Amino acid sequence: MKAMVIDRYGKVPMRLAEMPTPEIREYEVLAEIHAASINPVDFKIRDGKVKLLVKYKMPLILGNDFSGVIAKVGAKVTRFKVGDEIYARPRKNKMGTFAEFIAIHEDDIALKPKNLSFEEAASIPLIGLTSYQALIDILDLQKGQKILIQAGAGGVGTFAIQLAKLVGATVATTASEAGANLVKSLGADEVINYKTEKFEEILKKYDAVFDTLGGEILERSFEVIRSGGKIVSVSGLPNARFGKEYGSGFFKTLLFSVAGHKLTTLEKKHNAPYTFLFMKPSGEQLRIIANYIETGKIKPIIDRVLPFEDAQIAMEYVESGRAKGKIILKIR
Repeated sequence: MKAMVIDRYGKVPMRLAEMPTPEIREYEVLAEIHAASINPVDFKIRDGKVKLLVKYKMPLILGNDFSGVIAKVGAKVTRFKVGDEIYARPRKNKMGTFAEFIAIHEDDIALKPKNLSFEEAASIPLIGLTSYQALIDILDLQKGQKILIQAGAGGVGTFAIQLAKLVGATVATTASEAGANLVKSLGADEVINYKTEKFEEILKKYDAVFDTLGGEILERSFEVIRSGGKIVSVSGLPNARFGKEYGSGFFKTLLFSVAGHKLTTLEKKHNAPYTFLFMKPSGEQLRIIANYIETGKIKPIIDRVLPFEDAQIAMEYVESGRAKGKIILKIR
């Protein structure tokens, strides 16, 4: 099969390669990939920034979500059949959606929303699961609460805003002038122009913050949270609590404790629990999300669709930070 691979960690370009079609185990399906989306985690993995959490062998096929059609099922697969149209986020050790096929556990897949094309469906799994696990599982966001969602015009932000409004929350978000109309159309109640305004000077006593940027932005986010409010980040540093929950072992947990010391200090100072989210695949949650989409409560936001052979161009565009919504690779 054809696949986009890297041969080493670092800011290296992907190359089109011929790779073996994956073998499936008894609880897995072989999916023929029709479309895949590009996410910031792809270039973080490429750069080696998640090596402490997951180690991969080279050459490595990148890509973390897709839509497609089941081509083959394992002997003990019970919920799906050949020909089913699906969408999914594979497990971290099964990553590799920039390819013509993928082997994936049946627990991690769901039937794709009936009202979406393959390209639209491919935009959803990673950002949908990330937003659901951040807002519902961790923040336990409730009707009437106030949440700050960073980078609202980005892939995760566009989904998270819609989910927060579905819950009944008041949503503030950061965006450029170019992204302001988009986030307003998705339901954002207050839009902070991050180029000319400081969100921490405008927003006060928020119940929750969903951070997608990390670094200084995450640290400043503690200024807007009320005592007892919660912060979750997909781009911040893991802390010792994450290390213990993830089963990272003593040495890695110690490293996380040292690296996350500043965030732990801010957490205590503001009485605002901080959680680093390393999203988990879930077919069950994708079924819930499919229902939201099929009933018109959430819609996909796509910046552009590019052919498979332009995967490197697409990656560079996502990395530039200019994308509004998702970038999709059309594979079939």
